[in-house]
Amino acid sequence: MQVDIEPILKSLLDSMGAVYKDISHLEVAGQQIYMIAADDARQLIGGHGDAIHAIDYLVKKIVEQKNGPRVEGAEPTEDHFLVDVNEYRTRQIKDLQTKALMMAERARSFQYDVELSPMSAYERLIVHTTLQKAPNVKTESQGEGRNRRVVIRYAA
Repeated sequence: MQVDIEPILKSLLDSMGAVYKDISHLEVAGQQIYMIAADDARQLIGGHGDAIHAIDYLVKKIVEQKNGPRVEGAEPTEDHFLVDVNEYRTRQIKDLQTKALMMAERARSFQYDVELSPMSAYERLIVHTTLQKAPNVKTESQGEGRNRRVVIRYAA
């Protein structure tokens, strides 16, 4: 059973009293993105993106609840999506990908391991995915909890 995400997102935003112009749905590199357009995005983004991350989390939990329990081994449902405001998260992802590629080049050039600063599981996933086919480097996560980080290892 597929759940239509746009009405859920609109309902959540309306119940928050959020001011927005429109919600559009697009697909970028296989990623489903629900883009919220707003004149003043500060309320929807929050400090350090906290509000948009919370909105994204809530919408995913509602969709997960409406879809029912996930069957192991079954095809993933439409819960692989991203909620964004005025391309805030999209720009963050592109910046993180650029940083990962730059650090991978540094690891290759100087032939040593590069340790990135601690980041969330989602950000680590972006780094691992970005560098999975990069020549002469391998990535791994190290550390515990909030100190978990990606290490880009030089591999000859």
